[in-house]
Amino acid sequence: MNVDSPLGIFDSGLGGLTVVKAIQSYLPNEDLIYIGDTAHFPYGNKSRETIERYSLQNSRYLINEGVKMLIIACNSASALGIDAVRREIDLPVLEVVGPGARTAVKVSGNKRIGVIGTRGTIMSSSYVNALKKTDPAVEVFPVPTPLLVPLAEEGWSDSDITFQVAEIYLKTLKERDIDTLILGCTHYPLIKNIIQKVMGESVALVDSADAIAAEAKEILTNKKIGTDKKTPGTIKYYTTDSPESFKETGTRLIDLNLDNTKQIFLPTFDKSRPNQSEIYSG
Repeated sequence: MNVDSPLGIFDSGLGGLTVVKAIQSYLPNEDLIYIGDTAHFPYGNKSRETIERYSLQNSRYLINEGVKMLIIACNSASALGIDAVRREIDLPVLEVVGPGARTAVKVSGNKRIGVIGTRGTIMSSSYVNALKKTDPAVEVFPVPTPLLVPLAEEGWSDSDITFQVAEIYLKTLKERDIDTLILGCTHYPLIKNIIQKVMGESVALVDSADAIAAEAKEILTNKKIGTDKKTPGTIKYYTTDSPESFKETGTRLIDLNLDNTKQIFLPTFDKSRPNQSEIYSG
């Protein structure tokens, strides 16, 4: 493995750019490749089989690009696609659920932890299982909040509509006396100010971006596969739908230079033939 090979990151849309920002902070010299699978956004309302297929398509494209580590920045793919990816990919594969759960347990004082995410993520019980595995004594209160995803993607971080939707979704959690809330979707940090306002300053908000970036740094160090370069890393941005929309919305939401974004077409494959060669279109 070439230590100067890039890290591969994918998400269903723009939310995973929050992970890119965190990795830039922790690993400033590493090259990155990011796929925002906007043609299939959002993942959270789709079946396990569909999310597995999208996860494998993204992973295979990144493997073809020569990455040395794969980071699944999408909570739905982390919850429902991770097993399929790990069965096929012979590289370090990181997902956001475990790091987020471990951070929440460290932060929580009263062991009452809320989780918000898409329906797919919440119904998978992935966060409940990860939290209980970390500390069996915690009480977990998961709530699906799917409408927050498109509101975040639209950049409505100061909108009265977003605040009202968040109030409706989070009412139950406010009554549960939680002291920690996991933002179980990488889009939610984009509207973190509204979620914090609804929950109050006494509730700690946990997103997985910093946790997964720290874990990536630890693995690269332990496996001795971190880059030796002293120059700032480069980033390639790929999207499966309109690059113009991706650049416009992403630049507005997150302080990243997305000018080099290109549209790609993900590999297709027959699930019944796992060892076939990838077929790329476009």
